[in-house]
Amino acid sequence: MKPDTSPTARALLALELVQGTPGITADRLADKLGVSERAARRYVEILREAGIPIESVRGPYGGYRLGRGLRLPPLMFSAAEALGLVMAVLDGHHQAGDPTDLVGSALGKIVRALPEPVAAQVEAVRRTTAPAPDRAAARPDPDTTNALVQACSNHRRVRLDYRSEAGSEWVIEAEPWAVVVRHGRWYLLCRNHTADARRAYRIDRVRGVEVLDDTFNPPADLDPVATLEEHLAVGWEYDVEVVIDAPVDAVARCLPRALGRLQPLDTGTTRLVGSTGNPVWYAEQLAAIRAPYRIVKCPELRQAARVLGQRLLAAAAEETG
Repeated sequence: MKPDTSPTARALLALELVQGTPGITADRLADKLGVSERAARRYVEILREAGIPIESVRGPYGGYRLGRGLRLPPLMFSAAEALGLVMAVLDGHHQAGDPTDLVGSALGKIVRALPEPVAAQVEAVRRTTAPAPDRAAARPDPDTTNALVQACSNHRRVRLDYRSEAGSEWVIEAEPWAVVVRHGRWYLLCRNHTADARRAYRIDRVRGVEVLDDTFNPPADLDPVATLEEHLAVGWEYDVEVVIDAPVDAVARCLPRALGRLQPLDTGTTRLVGSTGNPVWYAEQLAAIRAPYRIVKCPELRQAARVLGQRLLAAAAEETG
């Protein structure tokens, strides 16, 4: 710790160390705090005076541990742990039983603050629940994500070291508008300052973040999710146009925004304009439309739709013989 750290900050850190390392000895506590053993014992006494039940066990295997009383001890999460918990909720991260993982570490603090009967049940779940991660998800580094979230909140321009899927690397100067989680991936929605264009970058491909002094004003009417979906629908290899015999509101309820932009042609007809790099996937998404539709543009998409239709017909064919 820094030499000028306040006594209050040292006492809170002592509490976190006792919480996180049950059985920690006075000399180890002193080493972690950067103080004498006598001072470390004094910080423990300060916590006890504040009503926090800290037990001490004498002997070679003794040390300090948090007792269980009527008053729950305060929980103190690092920024990375707090963001880790949020990321766990958003993308289905399941390493809750690993104490070295950010989520496991933060959850361990919560468990230690629970009454004994409840804590025992939680620990049983942690030991017996098998992880079921989303293999398509791409989880970014929490520290990188935290830096970008803070930059979005403070409206500070950033300089990114970015690496594309193909392995190309370049430096980007951008105005970060929002961090958006979509389809198991984390994106930074921003304005590329050099290109003067809206962009969405995969945060798991960001290798470094430098927060700059320059500030900016994000779009006043920004809808991060809708804007990201629209961005993901353009710029791909194959341009698509589809006419659907249904009102635009009905079509919007069954198609993801990532397919493209919907335009009402009249009260009962809708045009879908977008692009894709995967015609087979696009054809499968169109199959969810419960109305007749025609692929006006994109021969590759037409071929993919034919193959999909033949597969569906073959699956529904009755056996003969």
